[in-house]
Amino acid sequence: MSSSVPSSDFIPSIGQETEIFNWAKSHYRNHTFAKDERVATRPGLLYFVESGAIRILGKAQVNVIDQKSPRQLPIADSEEVFLGFVGAGQPFEIVSQFPFQLQAQAHLDETELVWLYWEDLERWPQLRSAVMETFRHQYQRKLFWLSILGQKRSLDRLMGFLVLLLEEYGQPCVEGYYLPYPLTHAQIASAIGTTRVTVTRLIGKLRQQNSIFFKQDNLIGLPSLFLSQN
Repeated sequence: MSSSVPSSDFIPSIGQETEIFNWAKSHYRNHTFAKDERVATRPGLLYFVESGAIRILGKAQVNVIDQKSPRQLPIADSEEVFLGFVGAGQPFEIVSQFPFQLQAQAHLDETELVWLYWEDLERWPQLRSAVMETFRHQYQRKLFWLSILGQKRSLDRLMGFLVLLLEEYGQPCVEGYYLPYPLTHAQIASAIGTTRVTVTRLIGKLRQQNSIFFKQDNLIGLPSLFLSQN
């Protein structure tokens, strides 16, 4: 996986960004969310994060078969899985297809969203092109994500996960780059398909090896040299 200075997916010009957000607010298409508050997304809407960050979660509804009899039990929900962030200035939409469901939650307090209908983008052709390019980039990142999940060792999945996030959202510091959003061990475990206890053990091991570091508020970081080698 190649690496360079982390950068945001979607950064429209300041004038255009201000115009879009102001237009959405003038049409009452904005809302500020508290930390962990769920966003009631609707099909056909395109959302933009004005400030804060959004956490994308997924879960599947699965058919449970009773092994003692041929009958099928009611559909049960699986655990929620952390799928990634959407940072300030970035667009997203939520498209669910049975049996998979996606949802968005505010990851930081005072996360502000604005939303548009897709047809509203006809007002801003340049914005529409930028959004499509962003979604193309996000699709490529999903392919990287699938390759990470295919790694057999939990340690390899953990490091691949951290590199991917820091390439996308990392902020520079003296030690290297750090993720500006806090992540719990349980959230990391759900993302890479292991247990919270395993993540705690692996992070402790990586910290002893100076392969990762922590900033204030337990923000995870990777040294610059390590990032450039992945």
